Amino acid sequence: MKKEKKVIIAVTFIIALVVFIWGVNFLKGNELFSKERFFYAVYAEVNGLEKANPVVINGMKVGKVRDLYFSPELDGTIIAIISLKGDIPIPRNSVARIFSSDLLGSKAINIVRGNSSELAQKGDTLFTSIESGLMEEVNAQILPIKNKAESLLSSVDSIVVVLRAILNENSTQNIKNSLQSLSYTLRNLEHTTGNLDELVQEERYRLTQILENIESITGNFKDSNEHLTTILQNFSSVSDTLAQADIAGVIRLVQSSFENIDAILKEVEAGRGTAGMLVKSDSLYIEVEKTIEALKILLEDVKANPKRYVKFSVF
Repeated sequence: MKKEKKVIIAVTFIIALVVFIWGVNFLKGNELFSKERFFYAVYAEVNGLEKANPVVINGMKVGKVRDLYFSPELDGTIIAIISLKGDIPIPRNSVARIFSSDLLGSKAINIVRGNSSELAQKGDTLFTSIESGLMEEVNAQILPIKNKAESLLSSVDSIVVVLRAILNENSTQNIKNSLQSLSYTLRNLEHTTGNLDELVQEERYRLTQILENIESITGNFKDSNEHLTTILQNFSSVSDTLAQADIAGVIRLVQSSFENIDAILKEVEAGRGTAGMLVKSDSLYIEVEKTIEALKILLEDVKANPKRYVKFSVF
């Protein structure tokens, strides 16, 4: 009986110890009977990564960070032990990247699977990278704005200095005088526009008549459109006829005629021919004049004594 109690107590103790160990590991996120693979990753800094932080692939949790410790070589690097569940293949050129898993800055490791045909084995060291945190991203975005703001403030300060140098007493008085002159100019311009308005009002009737006349002229052009078209067609026909005519031949003929006339005039001027002799010789002119005078006397005598020159006989 005592022996059976001891066995029961031993079995109970063993079961309680197993349940205790299982519970502790469960609370730590460890599963005793799951198939795990361990990989290593070396970082220059972990940016808040801690033990038991999740490890994901494509956003799905596939493991956790088993441990973190400084490298035994004492070079300041940190070694992370990554525990993966399941048999998901991990290419050898995959990258274990630390990233912010939420807006509060909690860190996790995202395994970006590579394209290598060779798979990583247990205990291999993966490539690593660190994603910029929220503060780094904000600083990266704000820094250019900060630089531009500083440059703008410097420019504004320079402008203020220049304005102070410009806006002295004399410059202020000059600006005041310029504004007064501008005011006078605006008043004159207002007066001029008023006069123009009055002129337009007074000449409105004449402007109306002018516009009516213009409209009448355009109407006449519209009504005479067919006549204008006919005239243009006739002009086109005449121009075509002129284009087809032998203008060059006509010009050559006229030029030849002028040359003949010029030759005749030269002959006359030289005194050759009857016309030349009439022009150059006075004797011929005198003889012709005498002949005309004799003919005149003869005609007067014929008129005075017709019977002397004409005889009539009656049967």
